[in-house]
Amino acid sequence: MASTKLMETKGGKRFFQICVSRGYGKAPYKKRWYWPDGWSKRAVERELPKVAAEFERACSAGEVLNRAQAKEKAANEAAEAAMIRTFKEYGEAVFMPMKRTNCSENTRVYYQSALNNHLYPVFGNLRLPDITSSQISAYFLKLRESNLSYSTIIGIYVTCSQLFKHAYFDETIFHNPMDKVQRPRRRKDELKKDVEAFTADELKFIISLLAAESLKWQCFTRLLIDTGIRRGEACALRWEDIDFKENSALIHANLGYTPDKGVYLDATKTGRERIVYFSSDAASLLKQYKTEQAAATSRRATRLSKETNLLPLEKITIPEYIFTERGSNAPMTPDAVNRFFQRFSKRHGIEIHAHKLRHSFASLAILNGSDIASVSEVLGHADKATTLRVYSHADEESKRRAANIVANAIKHA
Repeated sequence: MASTKLMETKGGKRFFQICVSRGYGKAPYKKRWYWPDGWSKRAVERELPKVAAEFERACSAGEVLNRAQAKEKAANEAAEAAMIRTFKEYGEAVFMPMKRTNCSENTRVYYQSALNNHLYPVFGNLRLPDITSSQISAYFLKLRESNLSYSTIIGIYVTCSQLFKHAYFDETIFHNPMDKVQRPRRRKDELKKDVEAFTADELKFIISLLAAESLKWQCFTRLLIDTGIRRGEACALRWEDIDFKENSALIHANLGYTPDKGVYLDATKTGRERIVYFSSDAASLLKQYKTEQAAATSRRATRLSKETNLLPLEKITIPEYIFTERGSNAPMTPDAVNRFFQRFSKRHGIEIHAHKLRHSFASLAILNGSDIASVSEVLGHADKATTLRVYSHADEESKRRAANIVANAIKHA
């Protein structure tokens, strides 16, 4: 009867080793069974006896090779696989298909760009097992001498590291050369810039300037100021996500764009939903905008129904999305946001973009007493460590104020 034992590879992947005896003094037949990702414990326990029984049957029928034959076959297959597993072949056949299944579209494009433009030209034709730590280190030293920005170099490093890590885990290679490659450091002349953010007075001035803009852009910009949500998250908002009783919005999607895929709807960056709250002023603007949008939709429906019989009045409906392309029910693209802020910046001599408003929300919230955990939740960060790292300057100022508050309380007690 076949015996089974739960084991683990060096890369941490678990499997069952199934053994069938060949008789006294002979090495048993062995088989590794890796169950599919996502299977429950019950499903694994249910399937294992079937796999073991089938392996035992195959052994009895002489369909299983002995150790020497299996070793020779494995060596031949490994040699054949090694011949075709160049860096580029592995990247295109294994690494990028894997990234397409578990990464956002923007992240996939980020990896593909680093591979096509930087890594493939250097390592593409080399066999993965032949690439050494010293070769990779020399490559990144050369990159540091180029005109590439530090963030671009780090992106290339991350992509290279992820590819070799995956190849090691699936046992395409048996040691990871990236383990001995240092992460590139900033040069002394590349000091990390402080997070760019507006002060409360500057935001108040920007809000006053918005009064001259259309209601759509007043609403959109005010939501970014009040909530710190991402540009794509605001573009993905639907009217059903807004709760005017609570002055809140449900953030559950992100609208993105890539040249290959075009405009697409995706999950939020962390894959989690969250609720954010906005001011009564923003709520008032949204209500006005909703009324204006409904009136504009009605006018468009009336005009089109007069011009053609193919678009009767009942076919034109109020948009599902809050922010739509002009004359359309399609959601507004992130690129439209960029264009608006570029025009706004040029008109008023203020450098403004969506992410700067996000930074402004976080910095002001922390400086005015909000705790890091709450700000992290509102921003949709994976954990508060991200918030602390990005907004450490604001947190330090908050700590100083807290110390002064305690000192003054003791002093006047």
